[in-house]
Amino acid sequence: MTADLLRTRYLVLTGNYGSGKTEIALNLSLIAARCYQTTLVDLDIVNPYFRSGEKAEELQRAGICVLMPTYAMTTVDIPALPAEIQSVFDSGSEKVIFDVGGDDTGAAALGRYYPSFQSRREDTTVALVINCMRPLTRTPAEIVDLAERIQNRSRLRIDVLINNTNLAGKTTPEMLLEGEAIVTECARRMGVSKVVSAYSRDMQGSFRLLHDSLCIKRYMIPEWMEEQ
Repeated sequence: MTADLLRTRYLVLTGNYGSGKTEIALNLSLIAARCYQTTLVDLDIVNPYFRSGEKAEELQRAGICVLMPTYAMTTVDIPALPAEIQSVFDSGSEKVIFDVGGDDTGAAALGRYYPSFQSRREDTTVALVINCMRPLTRTPAEIVDLAERIQNRSRLRIDVLINNTNLAGKTTPEMLLEGEAIVTECARRMGVSKVVSAYSRDMQGSFRLLHDSLCIKRYMIPEWMEEQ
């Protein structure tokens, strides 16, 4: 399934706060870097915590170019987007993954690059990451509303829904399967043909998913969870 998500040159990952899109962005960037010249763009202008830029050194050691907003990872609260982010549309990177800030407010940053995405639309995949255990994304109605707001602000149609339903180390197969059912219904309502279910490597138990799956490693573990 990873090959499908990385089929196009540009992959845009959107999702509400707590959806786990940063985990997926990190995993896919590290996978892509094994075969391609890869750039990860931390386009989160909303959330100062649990962002892909926190792992910049590890990513750079893997040969990944990391770009992020000016003043990210500092105490300066000015969400400025440097000009070099625009350069990814003309750079030599074979794969570019965008980790976009939560909800429609974060998706507004994508609007700045709409002309560049639009001219490369056939080589761009836009994915919405969904964690059905989080507030505001528990039901199909809530998720579809979020998706519509993100699409309106970014002016980009969502191509793939990624079911990333989890409660970190307390995730059960039943939670994941329930999330898959909810996300499948969202895809039906939205006319989205592709659904992927992501799950952590350390999740216990056997389960059978209806859709393609993506096994991920958790990198963004808060300190208070590390010994659990």
